[in-house]
Amino acid sequence: MLNSISIIGLGYIGLPTATLFASRKMRVIGVDVSSHVVDTINRGNIHIVEPELDILVHAAVGAGYLRATTRVEPADAFIIAVPTPLTADRRPDLSYIEAAAKSIAPVLAKGNLVILESTSSVGATELLANWLAEIRPDLTFPQQTGDASDIRIAHCPERVLPGRIVHELVVNDRVIGGMTANCSKAAIALYSLVVQGDCIVTDVRTAEMCKLAENSFRDVNIAFANELSMICDKQGIDVWELIKLANRHPRVNILQPGCGVGGHCIAVDPWFIVDGAPQDAKLIRAARSVNDAKPDWVLRKVGEAVEALVRSGVSVEEICVACLGITYKADIDDLRESPALEVAQALANCHRGKIAIVEPNLQALPDELVAGRATLSALDDAIAEAHVLVLLVDHAEFKNLKPELGDRQVLVDTRGIWKNAK
Repeated sequence: MLNSISIIGLGYIGLPTATLFASRKMRVIGVDVSSHVVDTINRGNIHIVEPELDILVHAAVGAGYLRATTRVEPADAFIIAVPTPLTADRRPDLSYIEAAAKSIAPVLAKGNLVILESTSSVGATELLANWLAEIRPDLTFPQQTGDASDIRIAHCPERVLPGRIVHELVVNDRVIGGMTANCSKAAIALYSLVVQGDCIVTDVRTAEMCKLAENSFRDVNIAFANELSMICDKQGIDVWELIKLANRHPRVNILQPGCGVGGHCIAVDPWFIVDGAPQDAKLIRAARSVNDAKPDWVLRKVGEAVEALVRSGVSVEEICVACLGITYKADIDDLRESPALEVAQALANCHRGKIAIVEPNLQALPDELVAGRATLSALDDAIAEAHVLVLLVDHAEFKNLKPELGDRQVLVDTRGIWKNAK
């Protein structure tokens, strides 16, 4: 019988997950290393921007079903939703998962369920099980006694879209990879409390690879669009018109190019596959190289625009460059792995004139941009004063506006939404 659930990590996935279980009147203990995050949640507030989440958290905390803490407490089930970043040499960093294992191990009891939701390299769930077994030799684990184990362990990757996380956690299908059949059954019983989609059972390694394959598929397709945009620019072709025409073919669906690929999933997960199969993941590695190179291409286009203005008689110090959007995708506040932020930071570091940042989803700029002399500007002000407008993210506020630019203004539109502005 599941009476209590502990969610380890209260970020973009952990907090919505905790809140949904709490909304089903389950006792939920959220755990995070940040005292700021814990205090914010315990006041009934949230530290991230996600539609519907603020109302749900306020209700769950107020009703007493959700409580946050910095210390792990006993529970019937543990869901690990901690970050899995890359190291400097683009290898999976599993230290957060290991730290989570060490934190929950002392409070584990016979019959507990442990689920790893963090996006992981293949084999990470088995590593988790081994770490737990080393710390708790008094308990049995699936790799030791199979279905008869004291502790059930499974991997269940999240598959949600920022801006729709609450909705998709409920309606999306879930891939359940239990280390044994009984582990899978226990995980299904847990997720069935909140998930309306199907819970589909597979083995643990396939579940781990599934999330990596999904995001690598997206990365490869975006790389095709980004590479096509660079080729078309050189040949004087409107890439957005080209894609619109090509997509009229019944079996063609080219994605839209941008300034790169960001976020903690698509920009990161392909490297997990490359790390596990470095000699074989040729296409996946090539796609990553294309997408990683796109911000440099954008910077070259901005440099060309600045040089043209200088040739026309404007000094570099007078030239204002406005970056429109710095989050990793439209209409969210998430800066993780953002190529737009990378472009803005590079310009703040090297451009001798003013750098204006328009970001309707942030109240303040990151410290590194402020240190680079960038300032947060209103959209109307940026359009009025900027010599070079660099449209990096297709936020709704930008798509709903069709500005008329002056003769001395240059537009670098990486999203194709203002291409007819003049």
